[in-house]
Amino acid sequence: MPVTPSNILMHELIGLRVKVVDGTHRGYAGIEGVVVDETMKTLKIMNGQKRVKSVPKDSCKFRFRLPDGVIVEVEGSILVGRPEDRVKRVSKRWW
Repeated sequence: MPVTPSNILMHELIGLRVKVVDGTHRGYAGIEGVVVDETMKTLKIMNGQKRVKSVPKDSCKFRFRLPDGVIVEVEGSILVGRPEDRVKRVSKRWW
């Protein structure tokens, strides 16, 4: 199943391009690159100079670029949790 804006929370984030658009600490805003690792509370982002920055999920807003070029903004607090549990989580449908 391809990654889409409606199912991004149930997919693996590693390998997606990301940019931090907002954060509680001004040093996080503007960090961009490729997600290389994900833990329960952080995303590890590799920038163009091959440096890895660890960014907390709960205090930032992220802008992901999906493989088909679509851009999706996700509130980091929604991503908090172990990645393997988040992928298995059944999303609530409101229709």
